[in-house]
Amino acid sequence: MSYLKIDRVVKSFPLAGGREALVLDDIRLNIEKGEFISVIGHSGCGKSTLLNLIGGLTQVTKGGIILEGREVNAPGPDRAIVFQNHSLLPWLSVYDNVKMGVQKVFSGTKTKAERHDWIMENLDLVQMAHAADKRPGEISGGMKQRVGIARALAMEPKILLLDEPFGALDALTRAHLQDAVMDIHARLKNTMIMITHDVDEAVLLADRIVMMTNGPAATIGEVLEINLDRPRDRIRLASHPEYVRAREALLRFLYERHRFVEAAE
Repeated sequence: MSYLKIDRVVKSFPLAGGREALVLDDIRLNIEKGEFISVIGHSGCGKSTLLNLIGGLTQVTKGGIILEGREVNAPGPDRAIVFQNHSLLPWLSVYDNVKMGVQKVFSGTKTKAERHDWIMENLDLVQMAHAADKRPGEISGGMKQRVGIARALAMEPKILLLDEPFGALDALTRAHLQDAVMDIHARLKNTMIMITHDVDEAVLLADRIVMMTNGPAATIGEVLEINLDRPRDRIRLASHPEYVRAREALLRFLYERHRFVEAAE
């Protein structure tokens, strides 16, 4: 049995007059424990909707999502989401932003001292322990995203969901955070699903790339295997035949979909 099974999922939203907008249609995907999955596609193809379904933030219309044999039908600490907007509470310190989730999940299983150590361990994991006492307004955008990742990881989720977490960052900061996420994935062996518009990011990070067709009624067009050993070095990979092959396949898929949209207009 797959770790996460997305089984014939359909998602539609009600419109005026009893009509419905079909966003996702017949989504079928099996994800194994420890996999890193990137989801890519043109704007409006339902990528974030799919992530919200896995996170339990919205309900499937038809089909089902099964995580370790249990149906996903509500939010839970076993699925943590990191959004493009860091969503940190500005009046709380970095430490207290992470503490909120830890208190909720571990108040009955960890002592106060153990919870403190766990918070600091996760801040250290994203290289933010030095800023524990700072507030979000006192740190950079990249540092805020690191704290958001620490907050998510501190809940010890079965799956980490990343919704274009680096989309608003400059190229250099984005590269540093990509490296940080690869390091975290290597150390924790956790399951990650990331939405991205960035072709190079998708190939660099993923074990498989899920390519979505255009919306409405989007579905999975292709799933691309990335046969690159880990750890991965972005400089060495730039000319690696498998990296080039995967990048070209991904660009070809997206380009053909773009041409299809233009032809329909």
